[in-house]
Amino acid sequence: MAHSLQPHRPTKAEIIDFAALEGHDADMPSNLGSIHHVPSNPSTRPHSPSNEKDVKSSALEKDIEKGANPVSSSIAGEPDEEAERDPNIVDFDGPDDPQNPMNWGFTKKWGMVLLISAITFLTPLASSMFAPGVPEVMRDFGSTNDMLEGFMVSVYVLGFSFGPLIIAPLSEMFGRLPLYHSCNLLFIIFTIAAAVSTNMSMFIVFRFLMGTVGGAPMVLGGGTIADLIPREHRGTAMAVWMMGPTIGPCVGPIIGGFLTVAKGWRWNFWFVAIVAGAFFVISFILMRETSAPVILERKTKKLRAETGNEKLKSKLDSGLPTKELFRFSIVRPAKMLTRSTICFAISLYVAITYTYLYILFTTFTAVFTNQYHWHGGITGLSFLGLGVGSLVGQFAYIHYGNRTVSKHIERGDFKPEQRLHIMCIGGFFLPIGLLIYGWSANFQTHYMVPLLGTGIIGFGLLMTFMPANTYLVDVFTTHAASAMAANTVLRSLMAALVPLSSQKMYAALGLGWGNSLLAFVSLALVPIPFLFIKYGERIRARSTVKL
Repeated sequence: MAHSLQPHRPTKAEIIDFAALEGHDADMPSNLGSIHHVPSNPSTRPHSPSNEKDVKSSALEKDIEKGANPVSSSIAGEPDEEAERDPNIVDFDGPDDPQNPMNWGFTKKWGMVLLISAITFLTPLASSMFAPGVPEVMRDFGSTNDMLEGFMVSVYVLGFSFGPLIIAPLSEMFGRLPLYHSCNLLFIIFTIAAAVSTNMSMFIVFRFLMGTVGGAPMVLGGGTIADLIPREHRGTAMAVWMMGPTIGPCVGPIIGGFLTVAKGWRWNFWFVAIVAGAFFVISFILMRETSAPVILERKTKKLRAETGNEKLKSKLDSGLPTKELFRFSIVRPAKMLTRSTICFAISLYVAITYTYLYILFTTFTAVFTNQYHWHGGITGLSFLGLGVGSLVGQFAYIHYGNRTVSKHIERGDFKPEQRLHIMCIGGFFLPIGLLIYGWSANFQTHYMVPLLGTGIIGFGLLMTFMPANTYLVDVFTTHAASAMAANTVLRSLMAALVPLSSQKMYAALGLGWGNSLLAFVSLALVPIPFLFIKYGERIRARSTVKL
């Protein structure tokens, strides 16, 4: 029975990067192991379960904003002499073990990547696809409540703020595959339920549940890609996968506009259910588990049964009970959001800009119908500018943002705040786009002018959203996933609730001054990245934030 170790010794940077992609903190095990804080003297390193628990508890008291410079740490799961001598540690059988997802064939790997990317495209698309059909929904359910009109669209995003907090720890316990299958199946069921809803309450409840389980591929997708694709080839896969949450919400209403005219608003949901059903069948047949901790745990159980050796233990076994997994997933992000200046300020910036996206989603149909007399499927084209701008923004960030940071990494003088330079530029595009869109629609200029304005808004959104997220990863390193979770919860809550008053705002202020108000708020946020570029390092050095 050979349990040989892989020759590559993972660095802390690789483990942190990998864990962030998987959606959990780096003190929990992944394919590359995990980071645990231990006494610097190897002779005093604890081995008993009780001592290990004490070590993990002490690690929780670490300053989370100084995550990049731990006082003393070691990498759990790395190839060390102790592990090599222990015959009870179960690992992959060498670097070419076919059980290791990294060793799967090209077709199997990229087939999974494409399938996951397709699912990740569908669920965000469903968030806004029926937006052009909102007036029909209101008419069918006999409602004239402006607040409900917006909430029907944004309640889906409210589900995004709760689902990931549950899905992430469950995937640590049971693996990614059961969560993919169960969430995909529930998504289909809730989508069908929304399609056959007979009243507003039923419709809104099932829209919320759609969002709750629909967030699964966005929680699990990055980790699955990290499981399968080596770091040097991961950029392409990540770019394809990220198009789902970026472009999906903008493409959805374009399809939905024409589908609503042809078949009615309910067919937006039937369409999503049919496509999701096809993806579910394909994934059930083709997808396999990719989480190394889960694969090794299954291997360990099998070997225990075959050999009768109950001392066998997976190399990536965290030893964390269910209670601790949920604690990491739910409590830690809440603490980071309320106690960390950097996490709160950056998350607030992202939340407000993300909220603007859903204010536009919930009002585009009414604006272009009233101002430009667009009807039927044509109203869906009002979302085109936002989609094109978002796509351009994504590629601009990937090219210029990564190139700038790479120069500093090569020089050896990289600091997390250097991620924010491109955010400083992107921040100005939001108010400019909002002013162009608002006043051009107000004065009913040619429709291309407000579409241009929304394109600039989309560009600005991506140029602020993406560097902000990567900055959080660089600042919080080991606890990057918790910072991202805090960010996700705040932005999802705001994007679900703030747009409820958007119709009343435009009714009171008009399109020109209403969007000017949004522009002024976004302009007030512009100094945040400038301040962190200047004072961020000092804030992190003086931080006393504890988990």
